[in-house]
Amino acid sequence: MKIRKNRNHSKTKNLSFPNALVGNPNKVVTGPPTKTFGGDSFGISSNKLSNPNHSDWNRFWNDDSTQKFTQVSWSKRRILRVLKPYVVSQQRALDAGCGSGFFSKYFCDEGMSTVSLDYSSGALEIASRASAGRAKIVQKDLLTDDIAKDLDGRFDLIFSDGLLEHFSSHDQDRILQNLKAILNPQGVLITFVPNRFSPWELIRPWFMPGIEETPFVLKELIDLNQRNGFKVMAKGGVNTFPLVFSPDRFLGAAFGMLLYTIAKKDAG
Repeated sequence: MKIRKNRNHSKTKNLSFPNALVGNPNKVVTGPPTKTFGGDSFGISSNKLSNPNHSDWNRFWNDDSTQKFTQVSWSKRRILRVLKPYVVSQQRALDAGCGSGFFSKYFCDEGMSTVSLDYSSGALEIASRASAGRAKIVQKDLLTDDIAKDLDGRFDLIFSDGLLEHFSSHDQDRILQNLKAILNPQGVLITFVPNRFSPWELIRPWFMPGIEETPFVLKELIDLNQRNGFKVMAKGGVNTFPLVFSPDRFLGAAFGMLLYTIAKKDAG
């Protein structure tokens, strides 16, 4: 399904983001639209990828069937296993492109001071309910250069799942540079993206109509981190099979539904 180019600034699924909120941590503060990007049509080329616009994401998150993304799945359980060693009570977590807020709720449950960041107001409404008002809700565009001033300091953990695949390679670089600016010196950036060679990619358009993406291979995700000043500490893939047993240790990096990297700022 083709998406016409949006001249107002479009963002991505779990992605998003307006201005920071000040005062009431549960208040959504939206900011002015930022400049658009991408080609004349929604394409697959990594350098010519435009994004679903705000209405596409709101339509997606307001659909009743989308509520399934708030529920526990085998994929989410496996992501939580990857996250667990890096989740520390009283530290700060940013759920970048929070979508349903499933992981924001997890960070809050584990005692982390959490910010849920997204471009879609529909997603943020769901995320706010998921965290029961405990997470600070921020509608913000991760491509804006002033993101740091809106987020009240740096983060010990920055997490994204289902974010970068909706952007061109140039804008992926901009997002990682912006995230690096708000990551503590010893903080970790944990990134999950879809795998180009997962069978999920064959059926995903039926589950997410109107939302396009360019999936990764693991080398591309590693390169993205390295060229933006991150050192990859761990990498792999999860959910090779959406079943109780999934041979992720052996096949995840090649055929897992999701690929991931865990990275820190490269001090060298």
